[in-house]
Formats: sequence, C-alpha cells, structure tokens
Amino acid sequence: QVQLVESGGGLVQPGGSLRLSCAASKTPPSRFEIYNMAWYRQAPGNPRELVANINEDGNTNYADSVKGRFTIDRDNAKSTMYLQMNSLRPEDTAVYYCNAYLRIVSYWGQGTQVTVSS
Repeated sequence: QVQLVESGGGLVQPGGSLRLSCAASKTPPSRFEIYNMAWYRQAPGNPRELVANINEDGNTNYADSVKGRFTIDRDNAKSTMYLQMNSLRPEDTAVYYCNAYLRIVSYWGQGTQVTVSS
C-alpha cells in the first residue's frame, strides 16, 4: 500500500515562497513512477480543490489561480513529488494534500498546513 507523507508547510509572509514535498514511503521507484500525482488544497469553509497534477509522463496541469506561481514536479528515483510555491498570497492559505491515483486506486496524505499572513 502506498503511504504518502507531506512536509514543508508553514507560515510565510505574502510574496514569500514554500516548497512542499510528498514522499511515498515504502514505495519503490518502479511502483511510484506509474502513478499519476496531484496536489489538492482545502481552506476552512471551502471545498477541496485541485491545485496541480502531474502524470506518469511528466505532463502537468494547474489551476488558474496558481498558474505561473506554482510548479509541480516529481523525482521518481526518490519516490517523491514536489510543489514549489512562489509569490504566495493570503488566499493560498489552506491544508495541502498529496494524492496518488491510478485507475480505481487512490491514496491520500494527511495534509500539511500552509499559512500566508503578514
């Protein structure tokens, strides 16, 4: 079973940057590389929304709200996915979740808090 652990969240001022990591523990690269990966976020009172995803071929997709500011990538050799977040805004404040999916299989991390405030 794939276990996902997010890290890198924290408190940052508007305009600052954070880099989130999602490590797939106990998942060898040969298995990790076949999964599509995604970052979601959920702010209090709001539904969970897709932030960005990256498929097994490295093709990416971004929500309009983060396009040009966030970058998703993956290192299959390390069984890890990343989200580089630049030019952060208060509205980016949310719990960020890592997701791995393949056909009917889907795994979720526990989430990491990102707070953008002065």
